[in-house]
Amino acid sequence: MPDTTASSVLFVCVHNAGRSQMAAAFLTHLAGDRVQVRSAGSVPADTVNPAVVEAMAEVGVDIAAEVPKVLTTDAVQASDVVITMGCGDTCPVLPGKRYLDWDLPDPAGRGVAAVRPIRDEIEKRIRGLVDEIAPAARP
Repeated sequence: MPDTTASSVLFVCVHNAGRSQMAAAFLTHLAGDRVQVRSAGSVPADTVNPAVVEAMAEVGVDIAAEVPKVLTTDAVQASDVVITMGCGDTCPVLPGKRYLDWDLPDPAGRGVAAVRPIRDEIEKRIRGLVDEIAPAARP
């Protein structure tokens, strides 16, 4: 019997205002309901970086309504895969979880021109992740 349970992925960065928001939005956009998506920050900002919102809008992904969320142990426990992006040792490590660390520049304080290459690298990595954990059904 095939496994119908969707994988769950948690993206973590310091402020949950840039990298993790872009990654979560791309995964939701590309995988739909085949993956449960969460994002959080160890020290969440008040708002998502406006340059990140603009860069994502350029590729047809609207994250204007997203709000940074605080990282909790419950979020880690509820996730199969935890992808960190520069949060260092602040992410709780629990047994039975798959951890990946994506070394990506922080878009904080940068304009949209500097955010675009970060966005494009995140999209590339997300496409690879989708192929691995939630491939589209083959006819």
